[in-house]
Amino acid sequence: MGKKPARKYTKVTGHAYVRKKYMGGVPGSKIALFDMGNLSMGMDFPVALSLVAKEACQIRHNALEAARIFANRYLVKEVGRNNFYLKIRPYPHHVLRENKIASGAGADRVSSGMRHAFGKAVSSAARVKPGQRILSVGIEAQNFDDAKEALRRASYKLPTPCRFIIDKGEELLGV
Repeated sequence: MGKKPARKYTKVTGHAYVRKKYMGGVPGSKIALFDMGNLSMGMDFPVALSLVAKEACQIRHNALEAARIFANRYLVKEVGRNNFYLKIRPYPHHVLRENKIASGAGADRVSSGMRHAFGKAVSSAARVKPGQRILSVGIEAQNFDDAKEALRRASYKLPTPCRFIIDKGEELLGV
């Protein structure tokens, strides 16, 4: 059985389910790296911009990984591996649960339906508030448009509408 659609987990409801000490068998996060590009410079680039969530939501770990791959691949191709720094801000702490319902012959005798439906851990997600930074990019001033395009493309992979914020370097860009 495949994963359920992300729209089932996008809304923030109830308190966070994060105490992994008490859970058995929590699936690992798919996010390979949280920092990419020129790690020695970090956010010391003259221009920094961020992708910011407009609404509160939960972003699954595979959506964060897809956004990271999308942005990183575009920046490496356009500006080169050592001319940017990309950082994923949220960490997927919240564990998502799913009630497995038996199907097929004799399922009514095996499954108890929705009675005591707590669910098993199937995935993890990051809870994001409005105005929270999701991805940040440090870059040279002449590559500003490429960084903005990379973040725009990465926002397609996320379940919330996003906007850009220039963190530093407004005077270099003339904004």
